[in-house]
Amino acid sequence: MTVPKGGIVGVVDVRKIPGGILHVLDSSIALAAGDHVSGELDWPRRFAHMRYHTALHILSGIVYRRIGSCITGNQITAERARMDFSIPEFDRSLAETLIEGVNEIVREHRPVLVRSIPQAEAAKDPTLVRVAQERMPEVDVVRLIDIQGFDVQADGGTHVSNTADVGVARLERVENKGARNKRLYLTLDPPKSL
Repeated sequence: MTVPKGGIVGVVDVRKIPGGILHVLDSSIALAAGDHVSGELDWPRRFAHMRYHTALHILSGIVYRRIGSCITGNQITAERARMDFSIPEFDRSLAETLIEGVNEIVREHRPVLVRSIPQAEAAKDPTLVRVAQERMPEVDVVRLIDIQGFDVQADGGTHVSNTADVGVARLERVENKGARNKRLYLTLDPPKSL
């Protein structure tokens, strides 16, 4: 399919591949080297991802502080998010307590700051990387997400600038994904400022 001049094609996924970045389009189009294209950000989708990403940072901070567990997986969409943890005793009651912890941090309107430190400095603090069985990335400078006065983690993603922008978190469901791997799904109400 050839998109007529001025036509619009949506990008439905972006993946890192050897040698670059692959944009997956919602339809097949014929593009040639040198063709001019322009991009436009889908702001509502991006903002939803920022809110969910920040919510998962708060959740992982709550779990790390209360239980000492690391993240074993996660996924973010514009409608919901999930996070997996290595927690042997996990049920809906514990999940609801964790979500209430997220909402406490949201209600505190904490600034979400971005800063960077040298990799050598970051390597001295293993609490900055919360993904189980992962190590610090091979970079010279490590980007940190600092939920002021609450939690700091290495991360390269997009986030809101204040926890109030996350909105109220709701527990959607809990799944047992094995002896130690537990999955928690959450949704977010729109923040009150919207």
